[in-house]
Amino acid sequence: MTGRYPHVNGLMGLAHGEWELDEDERILPHYLSEAGYETHLFGLQHITQDTDRLRFDHIHSEKNLYPGVSPAVHEANRANTVADVVSECFDQEKFDSPFFASVGFFEIHRDQEDSGRFGFRGDEYDTDDPQSVRPLSYLPDRRGIRHDLAEMHGMVYAVDEAVGTILDAIADAGIEDETLVIFTTEHGIAFPRAKGSCYDAGLEAALVMRYPGLADGGAAYDELLSNVDVLPTILDVLDIDVPVDVEGRSFHPLLADDESYEERDHVFAEMTWHDMYNPVRAIRTDRYKYIRSFWHLPKVYLSADVFASEAGREVREQYAVPTRPYEELYDLREAPQEDENVVYEPRYQDVRVDLSQRLYTWMAETDDPLLDGPVAPPDAEEIRRWPHES
Repeated sequence: MTGRYPHVNGLMGLAHGEWELDEDERILPHYLSEAGYETHLFGLQHITQDTDRLRFDHIHSEKNLYPGVSPAVHEANRANTVADVVSECFDQEKFDSPFFASVGFFEIHRDQEDSGRFGFRGDEYDTDDPQSVRPLSYLPDRRGIRHDLAEMHGMVYAVDEAVGTILDAIADAGIEDETLVIFTTEHGIAFPRAKGSCYDAGLEAALVMRYPGLADGGAAYDELLSNVDVLPTILDVLDIDVPVDVEGRSFHPLLADDESYEERDHVFAEMTWHDMYNPVRAIRTDRYKYIRSFWHLPKVYLSADVFASEAGREVREQYAVPTRPYEELYDLREAPQEDENVVYEPRYQDVRVDLSQRLYTWMAETDDPLLDGPVAPPDAEEIRRWPHES
């Protein structure tokens, strides 16, 4: 939504955890509104507690900030519920052309159940048989992991149906040929070694686009892209100037089969805060992944929802223990599951030095606060305050 990295735009932790975008930060609806687009928000957003800062012309959803464990938020933002609201707006011709709609679904978040565990609400969705699901290649094949995967599939089916409902509404409105549709996600699935990590399972996000004449042939691309590239691509498609401080790169030329497209040879990744401090920066090329950790951290960071899940229970004695190495280097051609850290092997030292230099240069050029030491949480002053000082 900003085309900029979290340590640059200020949102280095959860919006409902008191983190906020920097005061002067601009997001996609700001640019599109100025270009004459009517902007709409449906369902979840995870940017700010102050929706006025989003500057959408129309906000169609209450409880649109996901604050963790909340049945009310889940019910208001279920995929099919949100899709029905979007479709109703099309039916009632509530969109003025041109328009931009941000549509956020609750799925596939985990939620706390009566048992105390965090799951995918398998009793509310059409799930798969745990014995029939394909195991995750980067985790052991255990009962609890299969259980959670089967439940997660139910949420995926619900999202798929909801997206279909919205696409049908666009077609019924007669604007299918002039509407750019983008489906994307923010991080990997809520499983160990995925969500909250800089391993590929944590970085891989869906990016599916449809725009007749540009992205309509069912093509799949192997090029490295980052979600910071989405905003400049949208602006580029619409012939809106991309601000110089946007760090992403438009991949419109890639879709247009334009020879001017310069393929990325690397992408950066990061995490600083979630429900716990997990300061990590990474660089990934087509073949290698270099990860740098900036604190004494457990072997694998498990967010609270993953830790308290069936899948988390299967591995947390192995993962949620000290300590993670400060440096990790993976040859993705030789070990695609990132289970063989070669950072100290002599034959990889040139790669280690090159990637560490590129990562450091990026952090320095973008004024990454981690280079100056630990990043305090937003409520640091409250933590330090003693009762007798209040």
